[in-house]
Amino acid sequence: MEKSGKRTGTRPAIFLDRDGVLCREKGYITEKEELDIFPETRDCIELLHQKGFLAICITNQSAVARGILSEQKLQEMNEYLIRETGLDAVYYCPHHPNGIGKYRVSCNCRKPDTGMILCAMKDFEIKKESSYMVGDRASDILCGQKAGVKTVLLESGYGSLCLESPVSPDFVYDNLKTFVESGALFL
Repeated sequence: MEKSGKRTGTRPAIFLDRDGVLCREKGYITEKEELDIFPETRDCIELLHQKGFLAICITNQSAVARGILSEQKLQEMNEYLIRETGLDAVYYCPHHPNGIGKYRVSCNCRKPDTGMILCAMKDFEIKKESSYMVGDRASDILCGQKAGVKTVLLESGYGSLCLESPVSPDFVYDNLKTFVESGALFL
């Protein structure tokens, strides 16, 4: 598990999956130019900041473990994503149990496990009780539930029609904009 970003003070966070939440879901992305960031993402991140939340991306990136993408290239993509969206940090898991080389591991950071969220909570001194995990897959929701934060399922990626397993998120919204503009965000 690795991170790109900066450190701030104690406040709640919105943990955001990358593909299907911040960017269009396209399968394995290997170049920053392939990141199709939703047009409203930057405005959503700014609004989250105005509401007092950190915005932290929590993403599984098994393309590294599969040998499709180098970790260095992924880090460059993460820095680009931070610049383009205003995210506070990106935490990623490059592992997969069926991967290759040093990335072939069963780890505690790959969602639905909570390693990335727990690391971010420690790094940023995050208020867990006011934080949310926002994603488009069951693994995102399960990760948030295991970490003890509220959960939001978005329909902008895989959504409720393509869940890998049954889950009960706290909220369901069409996309990040409808969530951020809703009254669901309580500190």
